[in-house]
This record gives sequence, C-alpha cells and structure tokens, in this order.
Amino acid sequence: MRSSEKWGVDVETAVDLALKELKIEREDAEIEVLEESSNGFLGIGSKLARVRVTAKEDAEVQPKGKATFDDIDAILAGLPENSAQQLPDEVRADYDKFEAEEREDAKAREKAHRKEKSRGGRNRKKYSLSLEDTMLYEVKKLDPVEGHPVEAFLRDIAEQMGIDLDFSVKAGEELVFVEITGKDTGTIIGKRGSTLDAVQCLASYVVNKESSKYIRVILDAENYRSKRETTLVNLANRLAGKVERTGRPVTLEPMNPYERKVIHCTLQSHPKIHTRSEGKDPYRKVIIEMK
Repeated sequence: MRSSEKWGVDVETAVDLALKELKIEREDAEIEVLEESSNGFLGIGSKLARVRVTAKEDAEVQPKGKATFDDIDAILAGLPENSAQQLPDEVRADYDKFEAEEREDAKAREKAHRKEKSRGGRNRKKYSLSLEDTMLYEVKKLDPVEGHPVEAFLRDIAEQMGIDLDFSVKAGEELVFVEITGKDTGTIIGKRGSTLDAVQCLASYVVNKESSKYIRVILDAENYRSKRETTLVNLANRLAGKVERTGRPVTLEPMNPYERKVIHCTLQSHPKIHTRSEGKDPYRKVIIEMK
C-alpha cells in the first residue's frame, strides 16, 4: 500500500514531494493529476496542484494521503512574502495601526520603568504576564459564533488534505479565536507550531479579505498557545538574565505579533532590560537589550 497524495504550487512540485515520501523514482510510479494549479485558491493567492503518486507494483491501491508540514510549506510558497502588504487598503491601514500600537506600548513600558526606578523599585529575578496580557483573558471576552466564514474555510482545508478535525469559533470586533479538536491535531500543530502558524496566516487572509478593518485571528489546538505562552515567558527570563550577565543584546527568532507581545509584556517591569521589535512581518523579531 504505497501511495501518496501531495499538494504543490505546481504539478511537478507536488510529484517531487510524493516521490520523495515514497522513496521511488519517477519511472517506477504512476502519476494521477487530481487538480491543476491555477490563479486563486479559495480567493487567496494561487490555487495548488494536487497529485496522487502510486508505486507501480501497488497501482491499484489508492489511499487518501494526510497533510504534512511539506503541504503547508507548499501553500505558503504561493503567498507573497509580506502578506500584510496584500490586504485591502482599509485593512492595511488598521494593520499598520496595530503594529504602531506595539511600538507605542513599548514606549509606555519604558516610561513606567523609569518611574518605578525613581521610586526605588527593586529588581525581581523572574517576571511574568499580567492576567490582562494573557491569551486566555482575551478569549474569555469573546462570544461563540456559528457558521463563521473562517470555520467553512478550515473545514474545506481539512477535508481536502484528509485530516480529521473539528472547529469551534469565538469572535469579537477585533479578534477571532478558533479552537481545533480531533485526532489529527498533532498534524495541524506541526513542528514547533509552524504548521498551526501557517494555517493561521491563511485564515487571517480569509477573515480580512472582506473586512473593513484589521481583525486578529488566533488558532489553537491542544492548548498549544497557552503552553507556548509559558515557554515564551521562561525564554524571556532566561535571555534577560543572559543579557544582564554579558551586556550584549539577544535577537530572538521571528515571531507573530501576539508572541512578540508576550516577550514585551513579560519583561516590561524589568529595570535593566529593554525590549523592542525590528523588521517586517512575517520576519519581525524581538530584541532584548540593556537600557
């Protein structure tokens, strides 16, 4: 039973992914093109090609493949590098405002630090998020929504990729949160959450495509985001200690806006450490440095 279905930006890319998974040469395979690539994939970017590749000795066996990290890579390969630049002008303006607010928050934190220091505030070894800064606090303010467009989009993605998932949507004026459950949640999370972030990027396209203002979209599965918050808080404390010891700044890996906020808010009360963001999404990074 050696057969594989793959997605790709074109037929050749999809075939190469399937051949690599099956570990066979092209001449030893039967190739069936299920969908040709073309402009527009659910209204976003370019439509992917889908192929079924079967080893010749098992040509009659055609099981349905499941999504892999390579599938999501193929989807993102068809998207522009800076997705925010491709949003409608009105939405783009709100997105820029969202990013500007992050910078203003950083200035406010720095001002608060100076005030605390002037009052003789003492340095604590460990820092954490306030309740208001946690994802759980934001989600609790949202209302459940039935039939949201992002739910239909995600169900279509799951069905076409052959993964078993269910979706529960909560929404407010500026945030949409989707809880993902099912037996294939591990697949949708992916390595270090990269697949989840990739699908979240696509879902953000869907939500903002017809919106008059920028709406944040957060996808979560198996409480990954909450666990990620804890990981980021510990990382922020560890790296802040390193910066204090060495006096040299540390640049973190690229993160989405919410994860950058976790780092900023964790260290906002630190009297010696300053955090700032640098670069453009999706490659914007947090820098931890001495004040």
